[in-house]
Amino acid sequence: MFRPADLFDLSQTEHASLFEGCEYAWEALKKIAPYIHANLKPKLRNRCEGVAYIGEQVFIGEGTVVEDGAMIKGPAIIGRNCEIRHNAYIRDHVIIGDNCTIGNSCEVKNSFLFNYAAAPHFNYVGDSILGHKAHLGAGVKISNLKVVKGNVTVVANGKSIDTGLRKFGALLGDHTDIGCNAVLNPGTIIGRSSAMYPNTNWRGVLGPNMLVKNKAEQEIVGRR
Repeated sequence: MFRPADLFDLSQTEHASLFEGCEYAWEALKKIAPYIHANLKPKLRNRCEGVAYIGEQVFIGEGTVVEDGAMIKGPAIIGRNCEIRHNAYIRDHVIIGDNCTIGNSCEVKNSFLFNYAAAPHFNYVGDSILGHKAHLGAGVKISNLKVVKGNVTVVANGKSIDTGLRKFGALLGDHTDIGCNAVLNPGTIIGRSSAMYPNTNWRGVLGPNMLVKNKAEQEIVGRR
């Protein structure tokens, strides 16, 4: 389930060529920067509500609204009819599809978002790919760097695969939904249409059409 087509509907992006020649979908992460440099034609077709900082190496499509306080450092390619909300921070090689949402106090770095993906509230998205209609609940953090040295590995069927990436957050398949305040550790891969309860601390691979329940036991005692 690690091939691009296993996780993503490649018709839901204008940048599907980024995945050409990728055996594993995460290989596209190291191609984002050269792809942007080869294809970026800076132009701002958006509308600003208030004052935002937009760097010189940025393309933004028609119908996109950039709200007050947002910083789009770039290089970045942002599609049509998106919402870049108050105090969003988009930096260092980001591709955002059409009809996407980057919300208040969200940071996105070296990542790729398919059409209709949403990181709407207090999210960090680093070195990751969010599929078509993938959604992050408020406060979801995608960790992209291991505490210890070395490349991020992916373990499947008892086999460890070296991704060759020092920084690698997550691949979220189409229609995935991650509950509020979840933490996705480096090398997370979530299959299509899977979901995760709030406050989950997840590491590893989850297949398609699965639900991760987080039922931490609660103790109720008398108040003194």
